[in-house]
Amino acid sequence: MAAPSIPNLLSLRGSRGGGRGRGSRRGGPSGGGAAPGPSHDTTIQGTDTDASVSRLSAVDMGYLKDPYAQYFVQSQMGPATRRLPIINRGTYTRTMALDRLIDAFLSSDLGSEANKKQIVSLGAGTDTRCFRLLSRNNVTGLIYHEVDFPMISSKKRQVVQSTPALRNTIVPDPQQAEFDAPPSSSWSSTRLPKNCEYWCHGIDLRDLAQATSPILPGLQLDVPTLLVSECCLCYLQTSQGKDIIKQFTKQISDLSIIIYEPIKPEDPFGKQMVANLAARRIHMPTLEMYHEPADQETRLKEAGFQTSKAMTVEAIWRTWISPEEKERVDELEGLDEVEEWNLLANHYVVAWGWRGNGFQAWEGI
Repeated sequence: MAAPSIPNLLSLRGSRGGGRGRGSRRGGPSGGGAAPGPSHDTTIQGTDTDASVSRLSAVDMGYLKDPYAQYFVQSQMGPATRRLPIINRGTYTRTMALDRLIDAFLSSDLGSEANKKQIVSLGAGTDTRCFRLLSRNNVTGLIYHEVDFPMISSKKRQVVQSTPALRNTIVPDPQQAEFDAPPSSSWSSTRLPKNCEYWCHGIDLRDLAQATSPILPGLQLDVPTLLVSECCLCYLQTSQGKDIIKQFTKQISDLSIIIYEPIKPEDPFGKQMVANLAARRIHMPTLEMYHEPADQETRLKEAGFQTSKAMTVEAIWRTWISPEEKERVDELEGLDEVEEWNLLANHYVVAWGWRGNGFQAWEGI
């Protein structure tokens, strides 16, 4: 469930809270994550807390199954907060969309330890997808990287080490020398069962944009790789976001990407969305550049991906979720604001693109 609820349909409700922002929302005068000011990075990092709460709310209400969500909220905030039904549905739909794409990416090699695949989650924060995937019996040969601010990565390591259910899934390598400063901000677990690896990188993405080869410790350049940005690159200046993607496209031939971001800033609802974000000192340059789903498709093609697709969250709910599943979700809480849901969901997009080998299952999506 990664992704910010800052916009994740949450910021649109005024002061009721933000979103996942995939853990490390890049900010600052140069990073573009928030309005200039001494607390811009802190503001962006704080969206991860909102995201954790939104994720756990959706789990507690029965929308999603995630046994790991509880640990990060309790360790950070104490008792969980129940989100509005429209927010729970947004968290559910976004999560189901990414799960479908990621499962399809992994599907061709399920059960085969001879073949590896790699996921790089940008601004991962306290996202729990790594635990869910690495604990599945049918996932083998997966190399999972998470990138976030050093402080966020350090806190995640502390939670993992102090929680048996997490520690049993991702065990930090014993006596490991941290591969990046400050101490304990970057760590790994490279001897996991089923030939899997986990790497947590405490790196500001603004620095990653200027990194030299290798891009990240432990990154394998010769296996099909998926980049995931759930409301992460949107906090950077668009030129920086392009540079980060370029770091991977220039070195990895078999590459794919999933992006989840807000869109349509120019209609009345979009203008209110932008105003609500600005009130929280949050600025999203990509929202100014890529207004429509077609703009996101063009963005990925210009970045070097041979094929690109994009769908609004509303379209995903309408076409990807089965009638039986819609009925189940409707019965959980009921949703009176159907028109508002359609409006909200139409202002968020999931875009994905790929080039090279290892993405055959995406052809039919």
